[in-house]
Amino acid sequence: MNQAHAHAMRPHADDALERVRATLDREDGPTDLASLAAVAGLSPTHLQRAFRRRYGVSPAEYARARRFDQLREALRDGAAVTDAVYEAGFGSGSRVYEESDRRLGMTPASYRAGGAGASIRYTTTTTPLGRLLVATTAKGICSVTLGADDAALEARLGDEFPYATRERVDEGREEWLDAVIARVAHELGWSDADAPALPPLDVAATAFQWRVWDALTRIPRGETLSYGELAAALGVPNAARAIGRACGSNRLALLVPCHRIIREDGSLGGWRWGLEIKQQLLATERAMKAAQG
Repeated sequence: MNQAHAHAMRPHADDALERVRATLDREDGPTDLASLAAVAGLSPTHLQRAFRRRYGVSPAEYARARRFDQLREALRDGAAVTDAVYEAGFGSGSRVYEESDRRLGMTPASYRAGGAGASIRYTTTTTPLGRLLVATTAKGICSVTLGADDAALEARLGDEFPYATRERVDEGREEWLDAVIARVAHELGWSDADAPALPPLDVAATAFQWRVWDALTRIPRGETLSYGELAAALGVPNAARAIGRACGSNRLALLVPCHRIIREDGSLGGWRWGLEIKQQLLATERAMKAAQG
């Protein structure tokens, strides 16, 4: 197949994958690969490969993530754990508990209780943008926030995880915390040291939120997109508001660069960690881009 023909075929393939994703988003939609392949008009093998390439997960993994989305919502709304498990479409509670640590960062009961039982270690450091707080659980990084002072940052961490045990550690005593600080400093030109590998993340999020956050990391440094432009790039042109909510729920400042999203009229709009910091951050990135050439 020549490149021109392949390019012409791609929109049709993208439409097929979006039909499958929309089917998985329906509460009563089929989730087995054969049925989804029929919806797409593709072979099961082709669908499996193309869906993973487009969305980063298999159809089955996407469906599981959707069920956990529903479980989280039910637990947050105060539903009993057993009721929430079955309302979310799980056949048994045991399956939920097998995966809950990875999907929720804690068991369903603990999630409903606001993180009770979770142990969080954190540190703060000074940056050209103000104070930076990085927090980790035993599984990975759970929060990266910017603010004017430590008191405000620690209060925000308490609001995010009201029932978790929180322990402050000094710099140099926690490998994951130091790795995030070093990576942020490198990415924004505050340090010439090599950027270490990013530690694992422990952030509860919906499949759609992960998809938006992943797209944000692909916006080049020093550039911006509007909510609508990002929605169009993701193939969901009517989802600008949902993308705005996904950006607003981001707890990983700088690692997930939601500061690169602006309003349709070109104005900066709001930002969770302060408009002044957003403005300064974008100016820093643009200066770095210009210096590089």
